[in-house]
Amino acid sequence: MSLEHVVGLGIVLFAVGAAGFFIRSNALVLLLCVELMLNAVNLILAGFSRYLHGTEGQVFVFMIMTVAAAEAAVGLAILVALYRLLRTLDMSRINLLKG
Repeated sequence: MSLEHVVGLGIVLFAVGAAGFFIRSNALVLLLCVELMLNAVNLILAGFSRYLHGTEGQVFVFMIMTVAAAEAAVGLAILVALYRLLRTLDMSRINLLKG
């Protein structure tokens, strides 16, 4: 697979994640869209790392995967607490921070 294909696939995945993030209103789907965007960046970094024969991109991929796992764990914990409190995950109905 050439670098153009890898970068093109990464851009498409990132665009799908960004579109889903801005279109959808369910908090769980928003979290999944953010994860999809992070994985698209990982794919592009891994592709460039393979193309340039360096290990820096692979190291960044592992660092981003670690941060994404922590973000997913914290995000899911917040979503569980939010659902227990409000019985909804619809972001248009959540107005706890409004004055």
